[in-house]
Amino acid sequence: MSSRMASKSPRGPKSVLGLFGPTASGKTAVAGILRERLGAEVISADSAALYEGLPVITAAPDYPALLVGVAPLEDDVSVGEYQRLAHAAIDQCDVPLVVGGTGLYFRAALSGFELPPPAAPGRRDFWQAEYDRLGADMAHAALAERDAAAARRVHPNDRKRVVRALELADAGHSLAPEHDRLWTQDTRLPTTIVALELPLEELDARIDARTRAMAEAGAVEEARAAWALPLSDTARKVMGLEQFATLPEDEAIEAVAQATRRLARYQRKWLRKMPGVVRLDGNRSAAEVADEIIALGREREHLSGH
Repeated sequence: MSSRMASKSPRGPKSVLGLFGPTASGKTAVAGILRERLGAEVISADSAALYEGLPVITAAPDYPALLVGVAPLEDDVSVGEYQRLAHAAIDQCDVPLVVGGTGLYFRAALSGFELPPPAAPGRRDFWQAEYDRLGADMAHAALAERDAAAARRVHPNDRKRVVRALELADAGHSLAPEHDRLWTQDTRLPTTIVALELPLEELDARIDARTRAMAEAGAVEEARAAWALPLSDTARKVMGLEQFATLPEDEAIEAVAQATRRLARYQRKWLRKMPGVVRLDGNRSAAEVADEIIALGREREHLSGH
């Protein structure tokens, strides 16, 4: 993955603004206004937007944003690796604005709790082979011997998570740490977190309209070009990539809209899990939402307008 942020030295910003919301809730438009009015730099907390060559499918902003299009499609990206890039990006900004809909990535960017690093070279292959050799139940039993708390959290048939838990135990970490600080109000820096809420029917209508707009903007051509390249497991999971690449356009639009509606409901659950969040009505113009966020920031003396 590109590390284009590494050339600048950290300046230690005094505060961070975080903007969260479901897909199609209007985050990108609101962030664009905040970027102009606060002199902020937008840092994406979207697992799909990390990948290069997919601006249409990932609804990439039309203004500069950090951690957008920085990962080659053949690279797997872990949450821990994303966190290290996000922390570096935040440190280089005077007014960092973290924007995302991927709940785990959003919290990882803001949290002071550092996630475990990726597995050492060859260890994932080793534990995948061990899982296949031992079988699901025996591999899970091996995990229980090493990390009983993680074993209680993971089903034996969930190969990916059992393997990851074994990797972590192997490196002295746990999939189920005793104190899960990722979901506390602890943040690495003073942070104001704002989330946009919309009625489900409005959110669904926006998702349908956005999916059709993606198709009109060339999602099929973009997806087919990417699908022909070597793809990592995480890149293959980018919402809409497989559908637009392999289905007739009308079927792809319906499949992507349906999958995105499910994702939006999941994101709303993430929102309920986040502590210390100021919830705002997102069912109005982006300018109105941005005005309220700026007023909130001034009240809290975290932000300074321009």
